[in-house]
Amino acid sequence: MPHATLHPHYADLAAAHVADACVQLNIPLRCGPAGLRPLWRGTHLVGRVWPVHLERGIGAIVDAMNLATAGDVLVIDNGGRNDEACVGDLLALRARGAGLAGIVIWGMHRDTAELREIRQPLFSLGAYPGRLQRASTDADSGAASSARCGAHMVSTEDFVLGDDDGVIFVPLAAAAEVAACARRIRDDERLRALKMRTGC
Repeated sequence: MPHATLHPHYADLAAAHVADACVQLNIPLRCGPAGLRPLWRGTHLVGRVWPVHLERGIGAIVDAMNLATAGDVLVIDNGGRNDEACVGDLLALRARGAGLAGIVIWGMHRDTAELREIRQPLFSLGAYPGRLQRASTDADSGAASSARCGAHMVSTEDFVLGDDDGVIFVPLAAAAEVAACARRIRDDERLRALKMRTGC
């Protein structure tokens, strides 16, 4: 499935149904760390992964925004650090202006109130007031080939879906098969739940 067509196929699917579909299809289950959460309830995020490494500074995020395609999701690898925030309101506004679908940070954010007002979908490990201090270098330029999010490496060959349960990464090559399977699982669960509620 071309990454540009992901959104309509996954707009009404939950991360839990996608996870169940991966298990059913024998696709390795790659979920983000348990603490990775959206800034507000009801967030639904889907898009191709655009990986970002922060080993050499904040400029890597700006470079990634310039290189990514509208609808992509920045997956920022800051090593799970909890002593610095790498995304705030200005970067979120820039991402929204670039047409990105959202941001997933294996690390921290700041400017929480402003981010909730901007409403650019964002998942992180939590909030921290201090910003990243490392200076950018020339090595920041160019696209990262992959990024880590918890236990898993992801790349532009993956997509990410996020909601109130967290995030899950799935190979783009399996996107159509996973969507169809997840939809069957969702519809079956809804029918069973309806029968349980109504006693039928």
